[in-house]
Amino acid sequence: QVQVVESGGGPVQPGGSLRLSCAASGFTISIYAVTWYRQAPGKERELVAALSNTDGNTNYADSVKGRFTISRDRARNTVYLQMNSLKAEDTAVYYCNARHFLNNYWGQGTQVTVSS
Repeated sequence: QVQVVESGGGPVQPGGSLRLSCAASGFTISIYAVTWYRQAPGKERELVAALSNTDGNTNYADSVKGRFTISRDRARNTVYLQMNSLKAEDTAVYYCNARHFLNNYWGQGTQVTVSS
C-alpha cells in the first residue's frame, strides 16, 4: 500500500521537544519533495518545513526557524521533523506531504499539543 504515516505527536510542555516521523511505504521517499504542514483549530493549513528532493535544500516558516529541523533517513525511508523549544502556538495537527510529478501523498496527521 502506497502511503505516508505520521507519528510522534502528543502532549508536551512549553520549551519541550518532539520528533515527528513521516514513514513512507510503497515508494522511495528520498526522490520526493517532502513538506510538513500544520493546521490549528480555526486556522488554515500552513507550511512548516520543506525538504527538496533535488538538492536537499530546506525551507522553514519564519515562526519555526531556528527551532525546527527537517531531515531524511534514506535507510528508514522516513522524513523527520525535529521540534525544539516548543511553544503553545505550535499546537496543531501536523501533516506530511510527499510529492513527485503527479504523485501526491498526504498522511492522516498527528496531533501536537503544547501546554503546561
